[in-house]
Amino acid sequence: MHFDAVGDELAVHEFSQLQESGFDVARLQPAVARLAAGEGGDANALLAELAASPRVPGWPWDETDDPAPAIPPSPVDPATLPDRIHGAWLGRAAGCLLGKPVEGWSWPQIERYLERAGIEAVEDYLPRLEPDAEQPPFNASGEVGTFRGEIDGMARDDDVDYTILALTLAERHGSSFTTEDVAAAWLRCLPYHQVFTAERAAMRNLVNGMAPAEAATTRNPYREWIGALIRADLWGYVKPGDPSAAAALAERDARLSHTANGIHGARWAAALVASALVAGDVAEVVARARAVVPDRSRLAGALDAVVGWHEAGMTFSEARDAVVRDYGHYSDVHTINNAAMILVAVLWGEGDFTASTGLVVRCGWDTDSNGATVGSVLGALLGREAIPSVWADPLRGHVRSAVFGEATNSLDDLAARTLALLPAFSV
Repeated sequence: MHFDAVGDELAVHEFSQLQESGFDVARLQPAVARLAAGEGGDANALLAELAASPRVPGWPWDETDDPAPAIPPSPVDPATLPDRIHGAWLGRAAGCLLGKPVEGWSWPQIERYLERAGIEAVEDYLPRLEPDAEQPPFNASGEVGTFRGEIDGMARDDDVDYTILALTLAERHGSSFTTEDVAAAWLRCLPYHQVFTAERAAMRNLVNGMAPAEAATTRNPYREWIGALIRADLWGYVKPGDPSAAAALAERDARLSHTANGIHGARWAAALVASALVAGDVAEVVARARAVVPDRSRLAGALDAVVGWHEAGMTFSEARDAVVRDYGHYSDVHTINNAAMILVAVLWGEGDFTASTGLVVRCGWDTDSNGATVGSVLGALLGREAIPSVWADPLRGHVRSAVFGEATNSLDDLAARTLALLPAFSV
């Protein structure tokens, strides 16, 4: 899949997007099937027909972008905040790197790999194994410098690129940045073929002269996929203890490329991190982050289901199976199903960094993105000093990125730059 301006692909994904979000598109299924099979058809005409489709009667979810009511901030401990900010950056890098080689694999494929490696619990970066006939290919960008014994600093990944880009945006514009500023930063700093799905569609729209306000909704069937969620962490870093304010900043960023649950996922991720920077335990983090997600959204339904399974005493494996059962019909890089897996790892990991990041990678799907989010949350909760050396040492404190002007950074500097922003974002 190119996630580009290819008409056939856009039409096929737009059909899925509308079907999943409650539109009556069943009449167009045969035409979509012909396109998907390469049997021909007019993709542009089909896109126009899809756009005219009505909502199905009785759709139970509220699919608007309206945010949830704000909740009051929690107190911040200035003495622990530097260690927690550093922990969040380190955790994001380590979790991302752990999941990077097997990005896009299903959980059974990952469990089989672990079984071949003799690994019962993931407590270190993955070893490189020679592929066998049943193994899917490693992620094309995830083979270099990502396996145990081969790591020399954090390999470049878009999940970390966006966190660094948001840092530069915050430094340049402060808390008053606009969605238009986000658009300008993308065009100035991001290579087109190093962004994907909704971000690539939005960037294509921007390059073609479209206004940022229209970039998310024009020929962009990926608008509820995970891209905005993976861009959100920095907005939590600069609003410690204030999940509603962090969510509002993340929404301003997300609107360039996403709508509805794509935006809600970004709000939730920022709120998770903001809450973790001051919280005492995982339960507090989860509860306060959930408050920023509109109750009648599909994302809220998925998050509430996972919490219910945890309270009912499900095992990790049972919860993972339930997510696949109930939300596995979405794309492997959709917001809703991946957010549910993130929450499974956070809850069943019980506040342990290694357990939580290991569990989320064992969930499959967007393993590098989900590993990054879980690592960021647990790093923020526990602090840099509590992250085991098995995760920290191979990174050597260095991060690579594709962001223009930010090719290499130290984690120390990224944390210090983030801390320097806090006074400007506290008003």
